[in-house]
Amino acid sequence: MAETFVVVGASLAGARAVEALRSEGFDGRIILAGAEHHLPYDRPPLSKEVILGSKEPGDTLIHKSDFYSRNDIELLLGVRARRIDTHGRRVEMHDGVSIRADKVLLCTGTTPRRPEIPGVDLAGVRFLRTVDDAIAIRDQMRAGAAVVILGGGLIGIELAASALALGNQVTVLERNDAVLSRVLPERIAQCLARFHAERGVRMVTSARVAAIEGDHRVRRVAMSDGTCIEADLVVVGIGVTPAVDVAVDSGINVDNGIVVNEFCETSVPGVYAAGDVASAPCDHDSGRIRLEHWQNAQNQGLAAARSMLGRREPYRDLPWFWSDQGDTNIQVAGRLHPEDHVVWRGSPESMQFTAFHDRSACAAGAGAVVRPDR
Repeated sequence: MAETFVVVGASLAGARAVEALRSEGFDGRIILAGAEHHLPYDRPPLSKEVILGSKEPGDTLIHKSDFYSRNDIELLLGVRARRIDTHGRRVEMHDGVSIRADKVLLCTGTTPRRPEIPGVDLAGVRFLRTVDDAIAIRDQMRAGAAVVILGGGLIGIELAASALALGNQVTVLERNDAVLSRVLPERIAQCLARFHAERGVRMVTSARVAAIEGDHRVRRVAMSDGTCIEADLVVVGIGVTPAVDVAVDSGINVDNGIVVNEFCETSVPGVYAAGDVASAPCDHDSGRIRLEHWQNAQNQGLAAARSMLGRREPYRDLPWFWSDQGDTNIQVAGRLHPEDHVVWRGSPESMQFTAFHDRSACAAGAGAVVRPDR
């Protein structure tokens, strides 16, 4: 009997994995199951091109629908996996369907963090995770609005730049004492904050939100110091958590994500994980790492598929990500640390520079590049 491989999560990692399974010669049954009703699509454009209207949802698809039929890949969309019967080798879905699976790949990604703030469920308070979220946010931004963004990380600042470009009044509320401080060195983060502030984005750091207020929909954000910020739209972007429920309910080891080895295999033989949800060994730093970046999702999905086929090549890609913020592009390769010795090429104040992070002769360094996006 031909084998059946089930990929849970119709994400970038999942789509690349099923593509690799077929291209590398697997002739058994492939099932790609996803919780959304959409074909797998790229998420980076959601905070930029889709919000700005330069791309429609169909432009973000990883593959057109005929790709899956031509490659005999079965799609189960709008269906959530509940658990894996690791002894009976079955994937149990929330709708009661049970699928026999010789091997399983979990590409379940992440879910947005929900702050414990009164009023977070008001109409006009949005989270950006799906293409439907992006369309809803875009529709309100097009009308011209007072937009408040909770969270000054990469997604928050990308959204702020897009909202400003659409003519909105934009305020970013960041709990820490600087925006982008969790992902970029202090000097670079400060320069980017100044860059956006000079263009009209209001940045409020060390911000403490007491409540989101309104009647039938959001009207303002109340701060703990008693001040209020008017808001027609509030977008919450305070980070994400790995979507590990399926793994937990299946007895698979979890520690800030689904724990995998260098071959993307979990603590249960025959069950693999890749993408934003996977916590993997890091050859470029100490301990383990869980990356929430496009390149890692794509390449780890490919690596996991090869491991499922018995081609056990360790996954050791160097971490790399980019961020488009208005007309500025930031790229970071490796992992940056505060204690790194930094060699500058160009000046951060010019917004056209490269920073080389040197750690030691025996450890991999890192680098950051900022330039106008042309």
